Amino acid sequence: MTSASPRPRPGRVVAAGLLVALAGICYSSWVLEFLWPSPLDPFRSFLSELDAAHRPHREVYVAGDITTSCCAMLAAVVLLVPRPVFRGFPAITAVVALGTFGMSTIADALMPIECIPGVDAGCPNEPSGILPQLHHIHALTSTLAVFSIFTAMIAATVAAYRSGTWPELRVVGSTVLGVIVVSTVWMLAADNLSGDFRLGLAQRIQVGGMTVWLMIWGWAIVASRHGRGAGHTRMSDG
Repeated sequence: MTSASPRPRPGRVVAAGLLVALAGICYSSWVLEFLWPSPLDPFRSFLSELDAAHRPHREVYVAGDITTSCCAMLAAVVLLVPRPVFRGFPAITAVVALGTFGMSTIADALMPIECIPGVDAGCPNEPSGILPQLHHIHALTSTLAVFSIFTAMIAATVAAYRSGTWPELRVVGSTVLGVIVVSTVWMLAADNLSGDFRLGLAQRIQVGGMTVWLMIWGWAIVASRHGRGAGHTRMSDG
């Protein structure tokens, strides 16, 4: 009889799933903008403007992003060390991308834009383009964070269809991912077209969708604690 590497402890899988779900919940700290008055129009402003330097309540949004980052990075470590819990290139790619998302998000929170044109006195107007605020390193960290989470979502969805890992992502997760893709295209188009196309609303739908997707992924990871979809080789008679 030959045996493969031992199954991971269910507690390790549950802990990782809860961390992923918590990362998603904390990533929605932007909803707190509706609790206090602000000169920013949620239908037209970027979320990065909420935690711009010297903005009121900036610390609240930064705390949410840092908590998101810590949960995402810790979940990735739990799922990868000492050996990957889930096998297959798509699944491992998704977990690595989750860790990268965490690192990019914490950098994003600690390197805010300095001011908001049209709101802060003396703040120069800058061209937006496909990637807004390209004059600041914040744009780079934001781009890396978005690219990383998209990589995680796509890779995890591929794993769900190809190997049966995280089957909850096949229908529910794919539907949410579709909403995220549509809202992202909407946001990019609104930022490059003249007229009022509710850019801020598009981004809030996008990020809200990411929150929901991370919660679904966390649920799928917890549901795999008994080995369903975990991709571990079974014992076989030799």
